[in-house]
Amino acid sequence: MILVVITLSPADETAFHVKLADAKGSQANARLIFSDSNKNVVVRVADRDLTTIPYDQIDKFSYDYTKKHRVTQGAIVMVASLGAGAVVMMTKSKSHWLYIDFHEENAPKSIVLRMDKNDYKNIFDAVKAHTGKEVELLGDAGKAKKEKEKDKNEKEDK
Repeated sequence: MILVVITLSPADETAFHVKLADAKGSQANARLIFSDSNKNVVVRVADRDLTTIPYDQIDKFSYDYTKKHRVTQGAIVMVASLGAGAVVMMTKSKSHWLYIDFHEENAPKSIVLRMDKNDYKNIFDAVKAHTGKEVELLGDAGKAKKEKEKDKNEKEDK
């Protein structure tokens, strides 16, 4: 019996489906690509490289999430069922955002990407593995992490 082992190293290209947010608030389907062979991060929209950021020009990665009530979806469901629509309106959806701050010829720039709820932790791992940078937690995400650490420390002290 022959056993073949294939290992993936960080040198391989890693890509994720994301949404690119613009200043008007609309979002376009995009791909976030970490390329170690080229030492850069690429944001690709519709088979076109929108932005290519060399690793050494990246200042930081930041993460935040937003919560909002599903009012629009609830109103649509309410047409079919009043009770079900009200329940949907009471639930909240969470959006996960990745901010990439970088510089290009000494000019600061930033890109905002919306990550899928199933991918955002994998993207954090890819950021660390490919660029060596940690993702900074902002707003509620940072507060939640600090509270967890505080609770953990209090339990260890007891």
